[in-house]
Amino acid sequence: MTDLLPTARTGGPAVLTKGAAPPAAPPREPGPPVARGTRRRLGPGRSLPFGRLIGPVLLIAAWWAASASGYLDPRILSGPGSVISTASDLVATGRLQDNVLISLQRAGLGLFFGVVSGVVLAVAAGLSRSGEYLIDGPLQIKRAIPSLAMLPLLILWLGIGEEMKVTVIALGVAVSMYINTFAFLTSIDSRYVELAEGLDLSRAQFIRKVVVPGSLPGFFVGLRLGVTSSWVGLIVVEQINATSGIGYMMFQAQQYAQSDVIIVGLVAYGIFGFASDAAVRAIERRALSWRRTLAG
Repeated sequence: MTDLLPTARTGGPAVLTKGAAPPAAPPREPGPPVARGTRRRLGPGRSLPFGRLIGPVLLIAAWWAASASGYLDPRILSGPGSVISTASDLVATGRLQDNVLISLQRAGLGLFFGVVSGVVLAVAAGLSRSGEYLIDGPLQIKRAIPSLAMLPLLILWLGIGEEMKVTVIALGVAVSMYINTFAFLTSIDSRYVELAEGLDLSRAQFIRKVVVPGSLPGFFVGLRLGVTSSWVGLIVVEQINATSGIGYMMFQAQQYAQSDVIIVGLVAYGIFGFASDAAVRAIERRALSWRRTLAG
């Protein structure tokens, strides 16, 4: 058998003669040593049960320690013991429960109307160019105008009754719901729309199978912000021309320098806000269980 000669071709593969040793492999550049069996963790780590309570508990502990050590002047900020005693007295007289129920009713109604109107406007603007041209501009303008700035006009239109208070809360919630739901709805990949058109889906089927799953994460982001907006709006309306509610109770305590009653009201607002946000988070995890995110 004749020997195979290498082909003299630039850039071509080298053909070895019979019995010749293969060429040595080019040396590899040295790199960082890689430990076998180990992997660098880049995520935030595992979540702890009730881990979100650690921050509030540490804050209360610091408040208690500052009060007990005398660093906190009780005339400026009452200690936890005094606040607990005042809360017990308010509960015993029924004053706290009555004001809490009225505040919850106002916040609940404002949240309901705000969520419904915000989602309806987001769907109308996201699925129609004419709807976007008519709706998006005014709502973007409203987002730049604080609800507090509209309070004199709303009082002029609606008076100082419950309608005005619920309207102020609903306006803040509706804007949060609209902005986030509309943003996620319009960011749905257009390929899904083309696929739905190719499958000849009806409008109702398109909304149920494409629009709802695509915009649901934005809906929950808006809902969390809307819950917060409802409590912020409640604080504002209950301290202006109100005759009941937690904010009214705090405003009355301010007139008599009762910082312990004010702290009770703030704690009530904080508990309701934290609990409502935790409830929305739980519903979100259940509804979006198909997603794998850093939140866990």
